[in-house]
Amino acid sequence: MVGPRHPKSPVPGSLMSGATRRSALGLLLGTPLLSACAGVQQSLSQFSNPFSSSTPPAQPAGPPQQATTAGTGGVKVAVILPLSAAGNAGLAAQSMRNAAEMALAEFQNPNIQLLIKDDNGSPQGAQASAQQAVDEGAEIILGPLFAQSVPAVAQVARTRGISVIAFSTDSSIAGRGVYLLSFLPESDVNRIVEYSASIGKRSVAVLVPDNAYGNVVEAAVKAAVPRRGGRIVAFEKYGADRATPARTVAQQLGSADALFIADDGDAVVTVADAMTAAGANLRNIQLLGTGLWDNPRVYANANLQGGLYAAPDPAGFRAFSGRYRTKYGAEPIRTATLAYDAVALVAALARTQGTTRFSPDVLTNPSGFAGIDGLFRFRADGTNERGLAVMKVTNGGGVAVAGSPKSFGA
Repeated sequence: MVGPRHPKSPVPGSLMSGATRRSALGLLLGTPLLSACAGVQQSLSQFSNPFSSSTPPAQPAGPPQQATTAGTGGVKVAVILPLSAAGNAGLAAQSMRNAAEMALAEFQNPNIQLLIKDDNGSPQGAQASAQQAVDEGAEIILGPLFAQSVPAVAQVARTRGISVIAFSTDSSIAGRGVYLLSFLPESDVNRIVEYSASIGKRSVAVLVPDNAYGNVVEAAVKAAVPRRGGRIVAFEKYGADRATPARTVAQQLGSADALFIADDGDAVVTVADAMTAAGANLRNIQLLGTGLWDNPRVYANANLQGGLYAAPDPAGFRAFSGRYRTKYGAEPIRTATLAYDAVALVAALARTQGTTRFSPDVLTNPSGFAGIDGLFRFRADGTNERGLAVMKVTNGGGVAVAGSPKSFGA
């Protein structure tokens, strides 16, 4: 098994001083996961569109913000975000910027300087920001957020031979030198299918939305179930009409011991209600889902009680959000941890890995890194793998039934 060989022995001099900074551990090879503290867990489906980081908003953006810097270290790191984008995108970008600067402040004496650029929510803006950043000496680029902007940034980065760590959830834009630090549906599917097989649930009925998210989940579940020795006994996609696919699957539930529904909280409740209306007794089958089930409506729904879904252990985000509230007087968006982890990662690598700090060999270390949301590692194809917990739906919220792994397998 490949994993951190000495999880209790981080790189010398890498830990931050003080109790708060110890719990705000910068991502290092083989370091332990974050300790927990009080805070409020927010939903992974806080923005209802599962691919909200892939598509820019329809509203016009505001005027671009001026570029700024944070930190005075010798290693320059670009951070490209849609700070002036309209609506939730701009709010998300500001929260991520705050998290990036928080990571810089909490890391002990980081030798990095953040070059913070506003891409205005467009590929053209992202490309211009990337060009400006590399001209200023950036050695790696963090961002952008929107999938359609990532290729524009990657084109600039590849001409200089530097890597990009982007925040999009669209795995199709990952590739050579372009790594995604995001919550990818594939990780959720692989973890929940693995766990369900381990408890003897190997005959799976599947319902997924007929959209981009559903297409990704479809490919992942059709690969994961047979890989774990299981079989898919029914598979349906649904659009606005949930009732017809629900009836079709309900008629085949007799040969299934698990029902996998992959969608955000509101849609999952609607689908579960449609299944019940079609005559299915959901209490007689193990319900399975993804991290988008982390939603108050799911927890409040009687049909979904006892369902299992894969998601990051909430302890890390509770600790992070508590510190964020103290610093900024507001709640972070759920994906603000991505920006925090990206900055903490490059700060740690700048300290420990010398001139090869951001090379593909370092970034794709199979032991991975420990972040706010647990273990993660980059694959050579630019996608990532996360060490996720398995959570159970209860009236009081998600309760862990299987913790996140302490190391990755081979």
